[in-house]
Amino acid sequence: RYHEWMKSEELQRLTASEPLTLEQEYAMQHSWQEDADKCTFIVLDAEKWQAQPGTTEESCMAGDVNLFLTDLEDPTVGEIEVMIAEPSCRGRGLGTEAVLMMLSYGVTKLGLTKFEAKIGQGNEPSIRMFQKLHFEQVAVSSVFQEVTLRLIMNEPVQQWLLEQTSHVEEKPYRDGSAAPC
Repeated sequence: RYHEWMKSEELQRLTASEPLTLEQEYAMQHSWQEDADKCTFIVLDAEKWQAQPGTTEESCMAGDVNLFLTDLEDPTVGEIEVMIAEPSCRGRGLGTEAVLMMLSYGVTKLGLTKFEAKIGQGNEPSIRMFQKLHFEQVAVSSVFQEVTLRLIMNEPVQQWLLEQTSHVEEKPYRDGSAAPC
């Protein structure tokens, strides 16, 4: 399903991605699972999951949210990105919710205190979403046509984040038996 999404020229443009073969996609997915410097959560459409008993997770997939530990000299920094690939799921707040959960995970489980998001200059909805989440623009690259936004996790921001995610419950995942979160 992910591979089918990434054939979309619009998604390639919004995510600054190049089309991959199915084999390359599987290799990339495998590296995301194995590499200690990457964390990926798959975003599911909970409404669809709950409305249709017996529905597969794959058919409820809406996108993903990723956290990359990019600075070997500073393990408190993470680069975050989100993609709501399923067109029917856009504009419903899933990206905001996914980013909030990943930020909370980064703070509480990984000890991160700084987050960066690099977004294509033309991706206004994503830029606005991150700004709504207290990220501030710190750089613009005309070469890469992207904006870098940063969030420093000080005490008031961390308190706000934990309030926003207080309803989140972490559950262990087992293939086919996970309940929606």
